Parts: sequence; C-alpha cells; structure tokens
Amino acid sequence: MEHQHITVLLHEAVAALAIRPDGVYVDGTFGRGGHSRLILQHLNAEGRLVVMDKDPQAIAAAQALAAEDARVRVVHDGFAHLDAGLDALQVGKIDGALFDLGLSSPQLDEAARGFSFRFDAPLDMRMDTTRGITAAQWLNSAPEAEIASVIRDAGEERFWRRIAAQIVAQRAEKPLRSTFDLAEICNRCVRTREKGQHPATRTFQAIRILINRELDEIAAMLPQAACRLNQGGRLAVIAFHSLEDRIVKRFMQEYSKPPELPRRAAVRAADLPEPPLKIIGRAMKPSAEEIAANPRARSAILRTAQRSGGAWRDE
Repeated sequence: MEHQHITVLLHEAVAALAIRPDGVYVDGTFGRGGHSRLILQHLNAEGRLVVMDKDPQAIAAAQALAAEDARVRVVHDGFAHLDAGLDALQVGKIDGALFDLGLSSPQLDEAARGFSFRFDAPLDMRMDTTRGITAAQWLNSAPEAEIASVIRDAGEERFWRRIAAQIVAQRAEKPLRSTFDLAEICNRCVRTREKGQHPATRTFQAIRILINRELDEIAAMLPQAACRLNQGGRLAVIAFHSLEDRIVKRFMQEYSKPPELPRRAAVRAADLPEPPLKIIGRAMKPSAEEIAANPRARSAILRTAQRSGGAWRDE
C-alpha cells in the first residue's frame, strides 16, 4: 500500500534554490518526489535534475519519474556519497542542491519498516533495507553503555540509563524482536514527557539515527554539496530536530566567515578573502497553516546558503 506523503516547505525550499531554467540541480532526498517535481517545473529542456535516495521504494518512484522525464537521473545511494553519485553520472558542478532530512510519511506509516511505535512490527528502522544491520540486531548485541549513550545523545532522552538497563535485562530473557517490545520498555521507564509525546518517541529517534548513521551522513554531505556548487549556486537543507539543524547551522556559519588571519596581520577588512559561502536570509519555518494541515511539519527548519566567489578552503 502506498502512503500519502505531504512535502514539507515545498514552495519555500524550491524558491530558496533560485533556479536557473537551464541549470543542474540535485534533490538528495527524493522521498516521493514532491520537491523534485516542482524543481522540474522550473527547468527548461536543457535543465537537469539528479535525484538520490537510499530507500528502495523511493528509488522505484524516482525511476518511474525518470522514465517519464529525460531530464531526471537517479542514484540509489545515501547523500553521504554525493560525490561518487555525481561522478558516476559524469556530472561536475551543479547550480543547486536540496536536502530534506526528515523521514517520509510512507516510511513512518508502513508498519513493516519498524520506524514507528504505533504498529507492532519487526524492529528494522533501516532506510535502505538492502544493507546494514537492523535495530533489533543492534539492540540485542550492543553493550549497555553504548545503548545508553546513543539514547542520551541522539535522543536527548532524560531516562536513558533506565531504558538501556531495561533493554539489556529483557534481552537476557528474550531477544527484542518488535517495535512493541521496545515501546513497552519505554512506557515503563519514561516517567514524564512533553504534552502529546509518546514515551518512546526519543528512544526510537535515537536508534533510527544510529542505525542509519544520519548525523555522520549529514556532516559528510554538506562539504561535498557546497564544493560542487557553481558560483551563485544554492544549498538548501530542511532539518527536523535540533541535532540535525545544529550541524547544518554550524557548517553554514563556519564557511560564511572569512578565513582567520594571523594576529596583528596588517590587512584591511576590505581586503580580506571572500568566504566560500554566504547565508541567504533567516532560517525559515512552516507557517501556522502548513502545520495545521500537516502536523509532522511543525519541527521543520529550512536554511539556505549560496556559493560565493571565495575559494573553498580545501581547494
């Protein structure tokens, strides 16, 4: 069954790219193609769009779009391998790249994927179901200290010690197999929570981030995307929680500053080298109307940077 996906910040994110009709663009998180289809509406026959995703179902949808539109090229891989994907297609510089870091509704709503505590399903949580270990495999083998640190750091869960201890105690009697096994542990251990939030929310988030190496992949993707941009090209990133957004924000801030010079260097401000990036506008959040129509959009935040004339520091 195909689940409906409502694209978050659809028009805002595509507008942030300031699309050139004949440009080359990347949608690094195709999902079900909401952003991609709108990007294509802004491209002429000479424009090109490279779409990437690690999810096999998303790739099937992307290949269907590519069969209809010759301007589309598809890469089945995570955006941490952006350079390799573009190289394989013989694509050099690009004019813009968009990354929507959130899970898609089909991923959340399809029980078998194991992302949601709302369904009794196998504890999988892999975005790419063709490779890597499942959440169950990790939870049933990782040391208690490792589980605790992941829940604490990636989930920002207050009751991380208690949850990790209960996971290890339960697996000694019977391995964890289903989402309900994990959710029930969280129900027992989380004594207080934010209004409207399930006690398993933060733990499921933490384990999903770990299984898919999400934060590492964001950190790997950002410099690849920025280095690929032509002068004036835009990088737009939609994050959905503070850990993701912190990485994006710090990256854009760091590379929008001129390089540091030795103390007391006799250089006028006007003569300082131009930084490689320029932050465009303020961080943008969904409108009240969008959140009312799609509550999953409430935590989204869009940041945009533009490639300036300054050389990349590693170039």
